[in-house]
Amino acid sequence: MQIDKFSYDNRIVRDFAYATMIWGVVGMLVGLWVALLMVFPSWNLGGIPAGKETIGLSFGRLRPLHTNAVIFAFVGNGMFMGVYYSLQRLLKARMASDLLSRIHFWGWQLIIVAAAVTLPLGFTTGKEYAELELPIDIAITLIWVVFGVNMFWTILKRRERHLYVAVWFYIATLVTVAVLHIVNSFGFPASLFKSYSAYAGVQDALVQWWYGHNAVAFFLTTPYLGLMYYFMPKAANRPVYSYRLSIIHFWALIFLYIWAGPHHLLYTSLPNWAQSLGVVFSFTLIFPSWGGMINGLLTLRGAWDRVREDVILKFMVVAVTAYGMATFEGPMLSLKNVNAISHFTDWIIAHVHVGGLGWNGMLTFGILYWLFPRIFRTELHSNRLANMHFWVATLGILFYAVPMYWAGFKQSLMWKEFTDAGQLKYPFLETVTQLRGFYAMRAFGGTLYLIGSILGVYNLFQTAAKGSLLADEPASAPALERAYAAHGSEHWHRWIERKPVQFMVLTLIVVLVGGIVELIPTFLIRTNVPTLSSVKPYSPLELHGRDIYVREGCYTCHSQMIRPFRSETARYGEYSKAGEFVYDHPFQWGSKRTGPDLAREGAGNNRKSDSWHYNHFEDPQSLSAGSIMPSYAFLLDREMDTASVPARIRVMQRLGVPYPRGYDRQANADLMHQAEKLRASLASDGIQTPANREVIALIAYMQRLGTDIGKSTTAQNQ
Repeated sequence: MQIDKFSYDNRIVRDFAYATMIWGVVGMLVGLWVALLMVFPSWNLGGIPAGKETIGLSFGRLRPLHTNAVIFAFVGNGMFMGVYYSLQRLLKARMASDLLSRIHFWGWQLIIVAAAVTLPLGFTTGKEYAELELPIDIAITLIWVVFGVNMFWTILKRRERHLYVAVWFYIATLVTVAVLHIVNSFGFPASLFKSYSAYAGVQDALVQWWYGHNAVAFFLTTPYLGLMYYFMPKAANRPVYSYRLSIIHFWALIFLYIWAGPHHLLYTSLPNWAQSLGVVFSFTLIFPSWGGMINGLLTLRGAWDRVREDVILKFMVVAVTAYGMATFEGPMLSLKNVNAISHFTDWIIAHVHVGGLGWNGMLTFGILYWLFPRIFRTELHSNRLANMHFWVATLGILFYAVPMYWAGFKQSLMWKEFTDAGQLKYPFLETVTQLRGFYAMRAFGGTLYLIGSILGVYNLFQTAAKGSLLADEPASAPALERAYAAHGSEHWHRWIERKPVQFMVLTLIVVLVGGIVELIPTFLIRTNVPTLSSVKPYSPLELHGRDIYVREGCYTCHSQMIRPFRSETARYGEYSKAGEFVYDHPFQWGSKRTGPDLAREGAGNNRKSDSWHYNHFEDPQSLSAGSIMPSYAFLLDREMDTASVPARIRVMQRLGVPYPRGYDRQANADLMHQAEKLRASLASDGIQTPANREVIALIAYMQRLGTDIGKSTTAQNQ
């Protein structure tokens, strides 16, 4: 038998590990800052001039920075760290190309830096978890291809015939993330860093949450399940509890997950058939999800005494338990009667952070604590510090999540409560001011978690400093024999495990079934939506104002989707119709109400004067005492970019918005004509401002909202 001698590449593992720790602290710091902005709104720093652009340090611009930093920088680097370490050992082969590994590492870090620069500058698509603009999206695609080629090339040159369960999850992640990213990012550029989604309204909402939910599924879940299946048995020195359960877990999970996106859009203008599919498949997800949790926890059978002593196993047990909690709660939240309470509230913030801080964060640090002593050939610097990190982080999760659950219940109950006279009991602002204490507790919990992370990073860097990297770890294994005869008693699944290309194709087919069933009809929805003759395209000034609204991240706090509940129609006006959104690229339905819904802001009893909006953008607290909205005073001085208006109109025409032929040449004249009217309106109230200021465009957009069908609105005072 031929024995091959080779080495494992630990440099790439070390590099991704360092990046994981550094970006993790950065992402959590930004998260803590945006949490504090909910308690101390005066800490919002509106706009810092940076050439033609403005660096925004307000909640709306920093919240996407936080989510991208945690998802793609912290968890993304942690995923690649674990994959590069485990894949080489599971396949008994060095990564196929050291060059591709290095290109992948540096390319990913440059993408993160690009995100950290562009998001505060306001370059955003306005689509949650997919805010990065087209040039960065293209870079992500290219680097993902580099990773995929290197990974699959390594699989093809492996010395281990069967693919272990962790590799199944890595393959599913590779192919599904590629499909999700390409489909959802499809858009048309108006300039280098300004593009519009190819989809509009209802269509865009379904595509976005098909992507958004499955970004959680296939970026935050499936690769980490692969890491769980490798590192937990290693840390416990026990085999995986059940091979058969892992098969059921894998195939059921990847088939069901892709259908679940519509549960983010219950009671919206999305067609009922799509909402129902989302509910059914979301609820069914509890079974494979808990199958994975049970398989992970029962792997520790016979090792529970060690869990009390081994800090690595403590991190992993809390991680898998948090995964079980989050994947039980998710299906419950997809039930319509529960969703009617939870959606748009802080309950969802608690839910996602149980998964992010508990599942992803704790498993990442557990792996890091296991990994560093091995690749640096030394003992962990301090078990005491590691235990301190564990307890501080665990308490941080509790202090974060429990107040947010409580705040979510309180919010929903206050939104829906009526007086005996049939009037809404609480104005919206009171439902915000009464939550400040919960937000302070959330910030305290986040501080604890961050302190724990800093302790962990210090401990790990000290471990690396007192050891030396085993950069090329010697290994040997028998060469893979291509001729192979299956034994009659062999499990049926073993055949597909020996066929990586066929396995990848089958995985892609299983994943795409749900996507095809849901998405192909979405491209027909637009023609099936009843046409509302009163709905007209945005004027150039209103479109420019909408782009400013997106740029400032207003969708992170405000929704534009009135659900058919008595409490919402009484507060905001007529419930939203699918035909209202046919010119919205991207849609702006939102996912969290820190501020009131704006779908009818310019219509009926909701309409406020132009001067009210002007003063509100300059100093929200002067008109709404207790408001936590940041000031947008810099919009009062910043000039509109009218040079880009013709290009934006042309893109809209390409997307099917019925502006007249050649309207791009007339657009700026119409823009200034409407802006002049607004300037005169403000002047009549004693406000002197030039007509070419961005605040004028944003006021125009606010005053347009809801006017197409909201003329009969009878909403109560918000």
